[in-house]
Amino acid sequence: MATLLHLDSSVSPEGGSASRSVTAAFRKAWEEQHPDGTVIYRDLAADPLPHLDGVAASAGFSDPATHTPEQQAAFALRVELAEEVEQADAIVIGAPMYNFTIPSTLKAWLDQAIIMGRTIGPEPSAKGTPVTVVASRGGSYAPGTPREGFEYVQTYLQAILGEGFGFDVDFIVPELTMAPANPAMSELIPKFEASRDKAHEDATAKAKALAERLAA
Repeated sequence: MATLLHLDSSVSPEGGSASRSVTAAFRKAWEEQHPDGTVIYRDLAADPLPHLDGVAASAGFSDPATHTPEQQAAFALRVELAEEVEQADAIVIGAPMYNFTIPSTLKAWLDQAIIMGRTIGPEPSAKGTPVTVVASRGGSYAPGTPREGFEYVQTYLQAILGEGFGFDVDFIVPELTMAPANPAMSELIPKFEASRDKAHEDATAKAKALAERLAA
C-alpha cells in the first residue's frame, strides 16, 4: 500500500495559494491511482513545528541512553518526522518563495527531520525517494531574467533534499503569481495563467507517472 507524504507551507489557504492548489492537484491524482493508499499530511503553516533549539540539536548528537527528559521529548519529534520520511513512497512539498527563500516553517521541518547518520549522511535512510517540490513565486527568477541571481528556493532545496537526504528531486514552478493582484504586472497575466495551467498539468502527470512507476 503506497504512502504519500504531503507538506504545505504557504500562509495562504488553498483558494488563495498557488502552491497549495498544485500540491492538491498532485495529491488528487496520486489518490486516484492509490485509492487504498495512505497520505501523511502536515500543514506547516497551520500547525508549525518548533524551530530547532539547543536541546533538540544536542539530542541528535548524543547517546539516547544519556538523554535528559527534555532531550527525550525533543528527539521524539525528530524521530517521528524521520519515520514519516522513511515511510513515504513519494513526497510532495509546497514551497512558495518568501523574501527570496523558503518559508521559515518549512526550514523548521527540514532542521528537525535532518538527523545526521540517519536521514542524512553516507547512506541516507530514504535515499532515492521521489520528491516533487512546488516552488511557486510572485515574479520570475528563471535563467535569463533580471532576478535570476535571487533564486534561493530551488538552489537550496536541490542541495538539501537532493544532496543531503539523497532524494530524487523534481520541481514544478508556478511563477508570476502576483500578476493578477499587482497592476504593474497586468501585462504578465497571460504568462501567469499559462504557468499556472502548466503547473497543474505537470502535477497531475507527475503524480500518475510516479504511481505507475511504483506499481511496476
